[in-house]
Amino acid sequence: MWSTAGSTAPTGTRPEPGRVRRFTTAERLVHRATGYLMLLCLVTAACLYIGPLALLVGRRHLMVTVHEWSGISLPLPFLLGLLSPAFRADLRRLNRFAVYDRQWLRAVRRRRKSPEARPAGKFNAGQKLYAGWIAGAVLVMMFTGLLMWFMGLLPFISRTSAIFVHDILAWAITFVLIGHMRRASEDPEARLGMRTGYVSRSWAERYHSRWLREERKTVE
Repeated sequence: MWSTAGSTAPTGTRPEPGRVRRFTTAERLVHRATGYLMLLCLVTAACLYIGPLALLVGRRHLMVTVHEWSGISLPLPFLLGLLSPAFRADLRRLNRFAVYDRQWLRAVRRRRKSPEARPAGKFNAGQKLYAGWIAGAVLVMMFTGLLMWFMGLLPFISRTSAIFVHDILAWAITFVLIGHMRRASEDPEARLGMRTGYVSRSWAERYHSRWLREERKTVE
């Protein structure tokens, strides 16, 4: 029975026949809480900057307050998630590029879609790039947001520059998140794994075979 951090089934649990544990409760809560906070940031930003929507909603001061506090709270789920060994193990996976990740990227570039052409561990190369990009984008958004919130915090950076970077990056995050959700909508098994923590063994073997091999070696 697996009991190591990030393994498919923690000590004391038995996965359903034909299914493997992909995410723990802590990992799913971090993902869900971060998603809700990000959505709140985007919705309130839209209510502030899109004219017809701003007129429809009104309550500008409330929208500003919710936007600021949801933005400043974005790192909290991540920081709380660090208490989970499984979450820390997955962070190490996301931060490590393997040889087969480069093969995955070459297959994407050549538009080869077969799972055999796109080998992956627990996370594929695209998911690793997305995680790194969104983490960096959130930090920049928080930094520029604080500069706009506390004018004079760094006098050598103008508020206009902070607003420009903040707005451009907000649009970039919006488009990237739409792409992320579109990919998720095309893979119901991946969504099930994030919702329940379990995925079918056949799906894992097909799309994340390196992950299952790593888990077997850990058990042995």
